[in-house]
Amino acid sequence: MRITIPEWPWNVVCRLAEEQATRIWLVGGAVRDVLLGRPIHDWDFLVEREALKLARNAADILGGVYYPLDAEHEIGRVLLMEHGRGRVVLDFATLREPDLESDLRIRDFTINAMAADQSGVVSDPTGGLADLQARLVRVAGRRSFADDPIRLLRAVRMEAELGFEIEPGTAELLRQSAGLLFLSSAERLRDEFVRILALPGSYASLHRLDEFELLARVIPELETLKGVTQSLPHRFDVWTHTLLVLDTLETLLAVLTGEPQAGDERAGVPRFAWGELERVLGQFARELSTHLTPEVTPGRDRAVLLKLGALLHDLGKPSTRSQGEDGRVHFYEHELVGAKLARERLRELRFSRDEIARVELLIAHHMYPAHLAQTDKLTRRAIYRYFRATGDAGVETVLLSLADHLATWGPYLQPERWTRRLEVAEALLTGYFEQRSETLTPLPLITGEDLMTRLGLVPGPEVGELLEAVREAQAAGEVSTKDEALALAARLHSSS
Repeated sequence: MRITIPEWPWNVVCRLAEEQATRIWLVGGAVRDVLLGRPIHDWDFLVEREALKLARNAADILGGVYYPLDAEHEIGRVLLMEHGRGRVVLDFATLREPDLESDLRIRDFTINAMAADQSGVVSDPTGGLADLQARLVRVAGRRSFADDPIRLLRAVRMEAELGFEIEPGTAELLRQSAGLLFLSSAERLRDEFVRILALPGSYASLHRLDEFELLARVIPELETLKGVTQSLPHRFDVWTHTLLVLDTLETLLAVLTGEPQAGDERAGVPRFAWGELERVLGQFARELSTHLTPEVTPGRDRAVLLKLGALLHDLGKPSTRSQGEDGRVHFYEHELVGAKLARERLRELRFSRDEIARVELLIAHHMYPAHLAQTDKLTRRAIYRYFRATGDAGVETVLLSLADHLATWGPYLQPERWTRRLEVAEALLTGYFEQRSETLTPLPLITGEDLMTRLGLVPGPEVGELLEAVREAQAAGEVSTKDEALALAARLHSSS
């Protein structure tokens, strides 16, 4: 079979290989994606010799950033940012075996064990074409998982990403090999798991990981959620509820930001709830999409960290479960306990400090919007305090709280409660997106120097406390001039 490979960057790389007098092949997922008619974002090149030299030259010509992934084994990467294409990754690797066919046979799955030469002719020694047509994920060899245990997670990702099915023999081998996952580094576990979580349809993917006993090897704390019962309005144990929250969150994001929906929403949320959600919060669709897009760490954006927060939001429930005299189950301060557990697990998985802080905020405050909904009126002061506690992660916290509420009540959702939750969400998002300069980050009316001069204070904690009190009053609309701010600070100082 001969395939037509997109000219960019293939033609440039082929020309550089010819100048270097070395053979080159397009391999792996790139060949698979060409055959499936999918766009290529990750280009894998197999080079006869001197792959790092070719990678450096490609980076120079294409204006990319080069760095070696494994200098000893001659594996290098080039990162490109192209207008209209976004991030493009080019990986270059020298042949690991004496010839092309032997190299392909030690790859992960048959559908990734194909190569195309410079004329587009495909080599397929393991039957990848047949499995591609049958929509199967099959190991390229019996030692595939033993050679690289991270492939255990990758099999589930490939199944979810392509809409394929893991071939029965491969599924059995996967079950037998699950214990090998501990041999993978924390960083590789993190990266492969996040790639799974970033895909639509997390409910099914997580069930699949759990079925193969892989999920508990990545996040052991999730296993403790199973069988932990809850009182009404909860309908399920904490584990099932968690999966439904994540599933509902995906639908909520699809409704609000226009993302493709993964499928039927499983929590049984009434149709009117989605209509009301779109009517009330649809005004923020563009802002929400923009807000969730930035990467906190390269390759991991706010949207996937929101999904991670949803997955971990009730980790604290098993250890805080209690039952009152009336028989009702309580989970006092489970959000704080859960935030701490999540922080430790994410540290183990080598997430960055900023990522951990963001997820920790989500979990610690996921009940905050619900508490605000119990008040008669949401004041500007309350909105200020909410975002002072949550920062810009308060936007995601609003979305998580709504998904949590919908997944909890499901078909028994009470219209009055839902209306109130939407009112609070609208007020918070309006404050953040439309009134930030006046409600959240007003320009200071006074400085610490002003306070020390007027009140005879010396540098210390009281100056900061008074400045914050004035700032809060300003956000609440209670002071608007320097004189009013100083007068308020004087009253607070004299009463302390």
